[in-house]
Amino acid sequence: MKEKNIILNHEQIQHKLRRMAYQIYEANASRDHIIIAGISEQGYTLATLLRDELTLIAPLSITLCRVSMDKKNPINTVSCNMSLDEIKGQSLVLVDDVLHSGTALIYGVSYFLQVPMAQFKTAVLVDRNHKKYPIKADFKGISLSTSLNENIEVDFSPNAYSASLV
Repeated sequence: MKEKNIILNHEQIQHKLRRMAYQIYEANASRDHIIIAGISEQGYTLATLLRDELTLIAPLSITLCRVSMDKKNPINTVSCNMSLDEIKGQSLVLVDDVLHSGTALIYGVSYFLQVPMAQFKTAVLVDRNHKKYPIKADFKGISLSTSLNENIEVDFSPNAYSASLV
């Protein structure tokens, strides 16, 4: 069994979520409505938590949507539970838990770029700084320089959130 080094505990993740929510609100303060799109499964969980934080601090109408894809082979597998017509002209934040290689995020971005939007941003809890693609997180909880053979695992168990280096 691999040893886990906790890099963020529950309280730290809650603090990061609140800070990210404020950053998202500041970037969308002139808007009435935003869409938060979470990449299944962990990204969708994070998107839900960010939506919950935003509802506490911002007078925004927020729509949550789920983005699904085969993360091992994402070409032509990306889908969303909202139609692209519903997204057209909106402000959207695409969310994933960890920015590992950038594959999931860049294919998610590619999917949404099929329609013009008022604004398009990305958010991750942990940015690993080892990307294969030219993608960045506009809002991030923490940025880590890890070795290529290390992974980050995020656990969103109720009242026991954690992010660990394994």
